[in-house]
Amino acid sequence: MRAPRSAASRAGRHAGPRPALDRLRHDLAHADAMVALSALGAVAGLVVGVLIVAFRLVTEKTLVVAGLMDDAERFEALPWPWRLALPIAGGLAVGLIFQRASVGARQVGPAHVMAQLASQAGRMPWRNAVMQFVGGAISIVCGHSVGREGPVIHVGAASASLFGQWLRLPNNSLRTLVACGVAGAIAASFNTPIAGVVFAMEVVLLEYTLVGFAPVILAAVSATSLSRLVYGADPAFAVPELQRASLIDLPWIVVLGVVVGCLAAAYVAGTRRLDQRSRHLPLWLRTTAAGAFTGLCALAAPEVMGLGYDTVQLTLLGEIGLAALVVIALLKLAATVACGGLGLPGGLIGPMVVMGATAGAALGIVGQSLAPGLGASPGLYAMLGVAAMMGASLQAPLAALMAILELTGHADVLLPGMAAVIPALLV
Repeated sequence: MRAPRSAASRAGRHAGPRPALDRLRHDLAHADAMVALSALGAVAGLVVGVLIVAFRLVTEKTLVVAGLMDDAERFEALPWPWRLALPIAGGLAVGLIFQRASVGARQVGPAHVMAQLASQAGRMPWRNAVMQFVGGAISIVCGHSVGREGPVIHVGAASASLFGQWLRLPNNSLRTLVACGVAGAIAASFNTPIAGVVFAMEVVLLEYTLVGFAPVILAAVSATSLSRLVYGADPAFAVPELQRASLIDLPWIVVLGVVVGCLAAAYVAGTRRLDQRSRHLPLWLRTTAAGAFTGLCALAAPEVMGLGYDTVQLTLLGEIGLAALVVIALLKLAATVACGGLGLPGGLIGPMVVMGATAGAALGIVGQSLAPGLGASPGLYAMLGVAAMMGASLQAPLAALMAILELTGHADVLLPGMAAVIPALLV
């Protein structure tokens, strides 16, 4: 007859060795868990890269497959009825979708990411990420004056957070994974891994630590590598050889920073005021009105529609005249205020790049007419306008400087870039 097992024996049989995930959670609870966290950051970057590639494919191929355009950026080629009707239809569709969702599920974008970091230690709900993906894709496809960076930041942060929640990671590791998702999203979207890392550390983690740096860097590397497999290694813009700025240019560059800083301040103030004054309206009416206003602006300047990266490219090449640059910058500002203030779930960085580039190039042309001795080309002034606009609107000067460094590939842009960014921040 078999002897009964002792309680200790039965407990040992059921307990067994601690599972690998439990050991991982225990190790990650310590501040020196850099190796394990770095590995998780690399995996999170791959997950983010897949989602960002999927988002780009949806936004870039929908109208092409539908036969309305031969290029995702060619809204200028659309007949004027389409330029008016498409944003209205998109605004109505987004509004109806969001109207049916719960109030909590409507919270999207980088602001939602920061709120979850502050109140929930980075725990991101999946419903909001789905709403962001769908709403952001519709807004971009329909030509609203929004960028893809806001949606990809939210989707990237949420995917990394959900990965960490699935592993039941401790709060400190979850926050780092959210930063990994943000870095991977920015890096894969713009093909600028350094700017993605700096943005995540400067805006999300709000600190620079070795334990945070390693996983964030690996996330940016893995996400960018995956993106380059699909889209190639070229940056978002083909920046021509730019004539360097001399010391004579610095006073006018400071003026550029002040003017662009005023544009950024006008965007922030206008968006906030419009949001406050329209909250009593139904959401579908607000988003439809934003689409209608964008369509009206597009009748005068179709360049305000969509991401506008083709307009930035032409601006860098010096193929847009002064009057057109001013009109595009002002109408892009108005349309972006309408889209942001009335609740369309798009990003901010894309419109800021367009406004900064067009305003900067316009100021470069004006400066050369006032002082023919200025040595820098309007293309360089366009890049400085991008840096000033991004730095002032996002309150992320280092990320803005790293972005133009990676986009141009020339370290000489940093000195005039700093001269433009700081005045823009102080406005």
